[in-house]
Amino acid sequence: MRVRKVANAPVSFGVFELSDGPPPLTADQMVRALSAAGYEGIDSGPIGYLGTGSELAERLSGAGLLLCGGWVDMPYRDARAYEKNLPVLEAALEVFAAAPEGELPPRPTIACSGSPERFARPGGNAPGLPAGEWPQYAARVQDATDRCRARGFEPVFHHHLGTYVETPEDIERLLELTDVQLCLDTGHLLLAGGDPIAALRTWADRIGHVHIKDGDRRLLARALEDGVDLRELMGRGGFPPIGDGELDLPAVVRALDETGFAGWIVVEQDTLPGRRTVAQNIADQAANRQKLKDLGL
Repeated sequence: MRVRKVANAPVSFGVFELSDGPPPLTADQMVRALSAAGYEGIDSGPIGYLGTGSELAERLSGAGLLLCGGWVDMPYRDARAYEKNLPVLEAALEVFAAAPEGELPPRPTIACSGSPERFARPGGNAPGLPAGEWPQYAARVQDATDRCRARGFEPVFHHHLGTYVETPEDIERLLELTDVQLCLDTGHLLLAGGDPIAALRTWADRIGHVHIKDGDRRLLARALEDGVDLRELMGRGGFPPIGDGELDLPAVVRALDETGFAGWIVVEQDTLPGRRTVAQNIADQAANRQKLKDLGL
């Protein structure tokens, strides 16, 4: 029987790193808002934001939410830096292990720490990983994948603007060189020159997690003209409420239905702290959930 659940994530409220300063809303405020909006799960956000151990389990259980997974980036290009950062991955897996049990377990969302050149000019507008470095890069992604599996978790790899796995060609290369499943992010793929609907069909047998996100290529073009980076693009609304950008949301839902996708569907609307009020962010995420319900999701 196909099981699908819809979650949201702290990035929709501008919560990326705890080092950015006090989050715009507390963890309790966030889980209550998402539960009230009809979401069934939540991404961990920065590890520790929702709590760890019994605190995490009690917070989510109290709101009727499951943990859908969480972002863990690693410097896969640099062998020494990768080894040094393995405790970060292990710490995240400890957090996931403490989450409440449900029909769908959390999926560690492994990703690349990023490319400074691509972060400065996102969307496939800066050089990517040199061809000769791909085998070792992919080998470290595979190692992280195997470490997650050894702890009982099936990870997914998140392609992302500003990283070495950004464009459709990058994604294809990674899929060829590893057996990791893909976290298909519709917004990041759209702004990197890809077709999210075609991707949902072409990579259907490798997609284990879906982030539904909208994107605005006009804002990306202006950001590139102005010389601002990915962070400022997010602040300018490069990822608008779903249905308000260029993403064909009904076609996304049809593709999910027709390919038989089962698993977590995570609504995200990347924004920066302080660019919108907490009330606006809460309203956006409630509206995003309703749009999916109207489409039968």
